[in-house]
Amino acid sequence: MTASGMDFDLTVIGGGAVGLATAMRAAERGKSALLLERHPAFGRETSSRNSEVVHGGAYYAPGSLKARLCVRGRRELYAFAEAHGVPCVKAGKIIVAVEESEIAALERILENGRENGVEGLAFLEKGELRGRWPEVAAVGALWSPETGVVNAHRFMDAMRSVAEGAGAVLLPGAEALALETVAGGWRASFRDAEGVQSVDSAFVVNAAGLGAQAVMAMAGLDPDALGLALHPCKGSYWSVQGEARRRIPGLVYPAPEEHLVGLGVHTVVDVSGGVKLGPDAEYVPPAREYDYAVDERRKEAFWRSARRYLPFLEPGDIHPDMAGIRPKLSGSGERERDFHIREETEVGAPGFVNLAGIESPGLTACLAIGSMAVEAAFF
Repeated sequence: MTASGMDFDLTVIGGGAVGLATAMRAAERGKSALLLERHPAFGRETSSRNSEVVHGGAYYAPGSLKARLCVRGRRELYAFAEAHGVPCVKAGKIIVAVEESEIAALERILENGRENGVEGLAFLEKGELRGRWPEVAAVGALWSPETGVVNAHRFMDAMRSVAEGAGAVLLPGAEALALETVAGGWRASFRDAEGVQSVDSAFVVNAAGLGAQAVMAMAGLDPDALGLALHPCKGSYWSVQGEARRRIPGLVYPAPEEHLVGLGVHTVVDVSGGVKLGPDAEYVPPAREYDYAVDERRKEAFWRSARRYLPFLEPGDIHPDMAGIRPKLSGSGERERDFHIREETEVGAPGFVNLAGIESPGLTACLAIGSMAVEAAFF
């Protein structure tokens, strides 16, 4: 029981990377925290179905939450990984222009990244690019040395361990059912192996990712009216096998196209040496449980996208791997939206800290997002 008479200072709903980071940061600040995760293990959805890339922060609009929290979170992630033995490699990446007309996009990213405080960005001319990465076909590239890759599962395991060591209570297999206001805070009802239970806390953090809109509704908020409707967007990955796998030099991204969702089909090299291509983007209807199967009919489009800058790649080199769902706030054809991180007193839900649209760079930024959520609640 807290000094205020609550069971906990903070209840976090959602046990992905952001939820774990929030519970950990709260516990580190001496706050009692409970985390509810409906799946039997943490990080089963967006947090473990992504590229596992630690983003530099060059793409995002200057001053946006994505830009600020990515840069801050990336620095914190590298330090946390080193301190806790999380497999993580600052490998760097190249963003390539296959045609001269794409150089302008790289120049915009370079300017944008420098404004965001991203360290070490540099433009590479064709000769230098060819000397360092001869297998990549491009007329120029942007080098981002601060980009890396992390083992997302080991990262989340480490956050869980630190959070529990600091006193947080983490409950996998505990599904939030309802929220109601009580004197001084919120009552959260949930179902776990022991049945339906309830706890009171001064604050609730909605870190439910793909389920964030359902949690808003529990708190009496209308996501549509708030402009926070969910637009789930599926991204599939294909593994690269055989000799082609050994010819891919690392993280290679195409120059972004304004009409495309995401960063384009790129190479993904994990900490154990596996290589994938992805993700693409396919808007799907909202669902409680999503279809994560990779549609083999998308193979040719994948292959053609990657072959533009990896001309040695053949269709037989790639095979279906995995898929993930982005919890986007922007629909098809709409301008990209920023993270929504706010304590919702203004819309009639005091003490409810609402996180929505936490897509990429959410994994990179999760430690900074967790700190911001805790600060929104207590400070």
